[in-house]
Amino acid sequence: MKILIVNGPNLNLLGKRETGIYGSESFDQYLVLLRELFEGFTIEQYQSNVEGELINQLHEAATGFDGIVINAGGYTHTSVALADAIQAIPVPVVEVHVSNLLKRESYRHVSLIGPACRGTIMGFGLDSYRLGVEALRMILKNR
Repeated sequence: MKILIVNGPNLNLLGKRETGIYGSESFDQYLVLLRELFEGFTIEQYQSNVEGELINQLHEAATGFDGIVINAGGYTHTSVALADAIQAIPVPVVEVHVSNLLKRESYRHVSLIGPACRGTIMGFGLDSYRLGVEALRMILKNR
């Protein structure tokens, strides 16, 4: 199984940015553990702070991956274009967030990409990514 994790703006700063919310571990550190947990899977990661680059990556991933885990960061709440890109591709996409958005500022309570995804996982720290991969494994197994 080949999975792509797509991270949006500022997620390259995990482990350094607002550690009280996002924790002190970087995504690259967590990715090592994630790959160990899913031995036999190919898990690749892509991060960009640029909306158009994220859209291009989703389009490209549609033919090379079995599933996508996306944390669109701040674009979660603003990007109709990302939602459209997710709807346009045939592979399942699971939305994840490190923090529980419903416990945060009210503008974070609405996800524009959520309705385009198979499901949403939030609030479990970096482990939200593991749960996202688990969800994809279940989705793909039941196809």
